[in-house]
Formats: sequence, structure tokens, C-alpha cells
Amino acid sequence: MRYDPLLHIVLHEPEIPPNAGNVGRTCVAIGAKLWMVRPLGFKLNDYYLRRAGLDYWEHLEWEVADSWGDLVSRLAEVGRQPTWFLEVGGARTYTDVAYQRGDVLVFGSESEGLPRSLLEAHREQVLSIPARPEVRSLNLANSAAIVAYEAIRQWGQPISISNPLR
Repeated sequence: MRYDPLLHIVLHEPEIPPNAGNVGRTCVAIGAKLWMVRPLGFKLNDYYLRRAGLDYWEHLEWEVADSWGDLVSRLAEVGRQPTWFLEVGGARTYTDVAYQRGDVLVFGSESEGLPRSLLEAHREQVLSIPARPEVRSLNLANSAAIVAYEAIRQWGQPISISNPLR
């Protein structure tokens, strides 16, 4: 199934396959497109990537960009540009902004976060997820889900959700 993505979720140089797989599963659940920017810390046929994505991976719309510049060019082809950059210490929290359909949410690698150059070039677009000081950062997959579902919540839940208990 192909769709006009409600969101674009970018993983910049992801390192841990289960995180990317779980972000992919979230993308399928909400109708988002997953972008991954090389280098990747895993192979695309990695068992753990597919395991975390379960049988949902076949329903995922995704692309891999060879570099940040390649990603920006490809997003421009679909009329998009990076909208929000998620990083520890951002000036605003993820709940301080109004998300728009088609926004591009950019998350950094598990060990390094986003490159300083990107953060400096987009200071007004850097958001964070609050956490107690005892925690350096949240898990990448959890962070992507938190922010993506906040966007969906703001829109009044425009996706259809089936209830298997009915």
C-alpha cells in the first residue's frame, strides 16, 4: 500500500537495527514514511531490523539516502524539507509546536545524536523531550513514537484505528 505520508520520520545514521525496526513499525501504524541516512550501523536485510518490524515491514514506505544532502534533495522532490530536529537540550519541547501534515521529524544516531552543524543551522527548529537529569536521553524508537503520536494527537487522530476487542 502506498500513501501520502502524514509525517516523514528521518533516522540520521541509525546504529541499532531493532530501533530502526521499531520506528518502522510506528511509521506503518500512523501512515508515516521512514527515511534513513547513511551510514547505517546495520545491513538492510538484518535479522534484528526485520524482527523488530515484524510482518509490518512489507507495509512500510521507506527510503535510504546516501547522505544528508541526498536526503534534502529527495525531500525537495516531494515538496518537503526538514521541519523539526529532535535533540537533547533543544530550546523548546516537542509539545511547544504545532505540527503540520507532511512535517519531517529528524532524529540522530543512538550514540552521537545529530551533528552539531545541523543543530546550529536549524536552531529554531530543535526540539527536545523532557527527562530527568539522571537520563542522558531516551531510546530512539521511543522518542520517535512520542513525537509522532503527539502530532497525531494534535490533529484529532486522523488515522483509522481498529479495535480488536470489539
